Amino acid sequence: MRQKAIYLLGLLSVIMIILFCAFSMADNDNYDQAKQEIMLRKIGHELLLQSGDSLSRVLPVKKLAKNEFQITFENEFAFKPDSLVAIIKRSLVKHNLNQEYIVNVLNCEKKEIIYGYAILGNKKDDIISCLGRNQPKNCYFIDIKFQDTGISTTQKGYLLGSLPLLAFVGLVISKSVNNKKRKLPLAAIKLGKTVYNETKKTISINEKTIDLTLKENKLLSIFSKSPNLIIERSRLQKEIWEDEGVIVGRSLDVFVSRLRKKLENDQSVQLINIHNRGYKLEIKFDLV
Repeated sequence: MRQKAIYLLGLLSVIMIILFCAFSMADNDNYDQAKQEIMLRKIGHELLLQSGDSLSRVLPVKKLAKNEFQITFENEFAFKPDSLVAIIKRSLVKHNLNQEYIVNVLNCEKKEIIYGYAILGNKKDDIISCLGRNQPKNCYFIDIKFQDTGISTTQKGYLLGSLPLLAFVGLVISKSVNNKKRKLPLAAIKLGKTVYNETKKTISINEKTIDLTLKENKLLSIFSKSPNLIIERSRLQKEIWEDEGVIVGRSLDVFVSRLRKKLENDQSVQLINIHNRGYKLEIKFDLV
């Protein structure tokens, strides 16, 4: 009972840690997205100022996908690709979002890309073209797609911070399992509440040890290897009496009956007769 309590406590601790990390990550994702949207609006604001427009509005930023956003504007404006690249780069560097991203400028009417470039983390791999070719005044959308970098630094902090506690819980559970294993004698296995030692030909129920005969031990050995499965009569007779050369049908029933008698103090273990087929060692696992 104490062991089960330890297992449940350990499992509950792990679940609580996972839930805490999940909620923390979700909150952090929302916070990061809010920061990104403010930063993107600032990019839009600087682009309008660069075009000579200090009055019209930058409309709400649209989230197109997990890592893709669209900046929209109230009025038409003209822009210089050189200034566009510089403004976006400066803002993203300031907010540590300058690793890899793709920028596309689309016209509002046909949704066609009229200018675009890619920053790929390595300057020699960057794709930036058409600098110096000023774009006329028009209605534009600006799409910015960031590389999916997995979990954020903050999220990694939550996970790394939880590792010592997870390790401690694992150690407690592992130690409990090892202690439980050390309590069982060598070659012993647990069948319900019964401890069966095939080597010593004994079963122990509630600390009371009962000796098994040679054939009872052979029977229980076969049953213990296939709990809750039907074992055919022919197999039991062959494996237990094959060395004697003569198989007597009633002998099997007699020894099963004797073995059943020795197991009767353990209500979680029952030897059941399956009519015209064989026997089954039924074990009821107590989860309480």
